[in-house]
Amino acid sequence: MIKNDWILLLLLVALASCQQEKEYYVFSTFREPADKGLFLAYSEDGYHWKDLGGPYLAPEVGQQKVMRDPSIVKGPDGTFHLVWTSSWRGDLGFGYASSKDLIHWSKEQFIPVMQDTSTVNVWAPELYYDNDSNRFIIVWASTIPFKFKKGIEDEKNNHRLYYTTTKDFKAFTKTKLFLDPGFSSIDGTIVKRRPEDYVLVFKDNTRPMRNLKVAFGKSPVGPWTDISAPFTPFLTEGPTVEKVGDDYLIYYDAYGEHKYGAVRTTDFKHFTNISDEIFLPKGHKHGTIFKASKKVVDQLVKEAAQ
Repeated sequence: MIKNDWILLLLLVALASCQQEKEYYVFSTFREPADKGLFLAYSEDGYHWKDLGGPYLAPEVGQQKVMRDPSIVKGPDGTFHLVWTSSWRGDLGFGYASSKDLIHWSKEQFIPVMQDTSTVNVWAPELYYDNDSNRFIIVWASTIPFKFKKGIEDEKNNHRLYYTTTKDFKAFTKTKLFLDPGFSSIDGTIVKRRPEDYVLVFKDNTRPMRNLKVAFGKSPVGPWTDISAPFTPFLTEGPTVEKVGDDYLIYYDAYGEHKYGAVRTTDFKHFTNISDEIFLPKGHKHGTIFKASKKVVDQLVKEAAQ
């Protein structure tokens, strides 16, 4: 009898441990006209999303003080780091804040990553944690007129992707070019499949295209090669990628149709449209998908209900 009691106790402890370690998918987002701040949604299966409301953080930095394209990554110490587009035009950087619970946030900072340039804008900063080098990589799009050979885009819309890295969000490496595919590009998202096997999902922002493509590299900062044909329709942007089982789901903002779309892939070469299989709250706009513990999400649900 005593032996059975011990087995039952061990099973209960194991069950409690599993419950504590359970994680949900969380989706950072905003609401047009993007002046309210950070909104969130969560999902248990990666397909069906429940609204967590907001705003959890109101924008206070930048010339226009908006919060578009909120990108969140959880660091190795459990801290959530957030970056966002703070203005349509005129800013030489982006907004930054951090949180332990996604409810209480640090004082906002403005990170001036393009202060030494004549850039028109700093759009859609995207966070990626590089666990091989213990650093955060931040990728964004900027237009520097007359810097690149003029293609079919106006000089003030001829974007390229740039990046910086940091380990503490206090010191940042010198800004470098991240991707120049020979055409205007924005919205870069890094995906690690295996060591020395990375995928970049990004938007071809030229007027006839304005859709998503992928490229491949051996490092999270490139170089990026083998750029694909588009795998989403015209007028799509803001990709974010989550892994569900053996599948990668690429969510995107189908802004031309005022809805959200998604594709499923295992190899980033063959894509299945699963837009009819997903559900997102009304008004949801593009951000990033990350994971948070059940404890954090339960508190967010409680906060949203108040």
